[in-house]
Amino acid sequence: MDRVIKQAKVIRGRVRVPADKSISHRALILGALARGRTTVENLSPGRDVKSTIRCLQDLGVHIEVGDDTTIIHGQGLYSLIPPNGPLDAGNSGTTLRLLAGVLAAQDFSSTLTGDRSLRRRPMGRIIEPLRRMGAEITAREDNFAPLTIRGGRLQRIRHEMELGSAQVKSCILLAGLHAAGETVVVEPVPSRDHTERMLRFMGAPIEIRGREIRIRGGELAGRRIQVPGDISSAAFLIAAAALLPGSELLIEDVGINPTRTGFIEALREMGAEVSILDRREIAGEPRADLLIKAAELRGIELGGPLIPRLIDELPLLAVVATQAQGETVIREAEELRVKETDRIRATVASLRKMGAQVEELPDGMVIRGSGPTRLKGAVVNPQGDHRIVMALAVAALLARGETTIRGAEWADISFPGFFELLEEVRVD
Repeated sequence: MDRVIKQAKVIRGRVRVPADKSISHRALILGALARGRTTVENLSPGRDVKSTIRCLQDLGVHIEVGDDTTIIHGQGLYSLIPPNGPLDAGNSGTTLRLLAGVLAAQDFSSTLTGDRSLRRRPMGRIIEPLRRMGAEITAREDNFAPLTIRGGRLQRIRHEMELGSAQVKSCILLAGLHAAGETVVVEPVPSRDHTERMLRFMGAPIEIRGREIRIRGGELAGRRIQVPGDISSAAFLIAAAALLPGSELLIEDVGINPTRTGFIEALREMGAEVSILDRREIAGEPRADLLIKAAELRGIELGGPLIPRLIDELPLLAVVATQAQGETVIREAEELRVKETDRIRATVASLRKMGAQVEELPDGMVIRGSGPTRLKGAVVNPQGDHRIVMALAVAALLARGETTIRGAEWADISFPGFFELLEEVRVD
């Protein structure tokens, strides 16, 4: 589906964004492993989360999906049953990687697969530690889905990660929840910690010591979980309001987990006005309202520990950087190469078509803004990547003329109703 977007004048309004996708995945999976009922309020409506629901149901988990509340009837860590066929994770790397950690401990064989994009994403970083724990795993070229897993009794390991990845870390922690002894995961830099927070909230024996996360085998208890708005979804509206002069936008009830607020920190360093209001914490996760006002921006350099905290927002940050004064350099972001698409290449190609000065690096990008860059409308192809679709939609609000985005329906992967909400807050 093509979507045509015209230049906007300002962004104004008071809105809410869909529920956090990362937290929703974890609430479903941990709820399925817990004993008793887990009630999830405000579950993400995205296609990826529906893939997790479908896979869990295929494993025998009873899930009641309502308009506002989802109930998972958990029967314990080893209550899953063999599926009748392959488990289809769709486009969701989170679904596949986290369920791999769970299935590694189940006493049956199962196969995890996904769509064409997901089957191209490397899985060696979960295959190797799960094999060390005792699971039997076969994979295409020993690195790609489909993954066939023969689970069983797992042993503890100490695993030092070379690259920060919340999905890889979570996979090993979920396997460790089933293993004999204490499993230790060591991160090179902190990545999003929703899994650790929710495990603790549901009673798991988990301990965090600096960069080490330690977990022992133990049962989970069903809980009530309220999911905040997804900050990765809010980021697109935040960027639009920060970039269009005269804009002011209030986004209510957004998750502000410190492992996810790197985008806000980067914007503030660039000079953006983003205020965090009414901070509170529910079910182990901090949340707040965000007030954004447009401001003049400057280029910055990004790398190191900040990168895992805004990895999903980097294509959007490249759009923001086109409107800043001076050069923005993004490095140590090679993880972008193995997302839903090669996000570095796809972002650079599309922004160049729109008139931006962007250079591709092996591990990032260099964006030369001229405070601001006059973007022009173009026909752009986000390569079926939901986050690049939405980043280019923000760029289109700034561009002269019309921009046509190919495959705009991919935004529904994480942000159903994105374009409708964008129309609601734009003023022409």
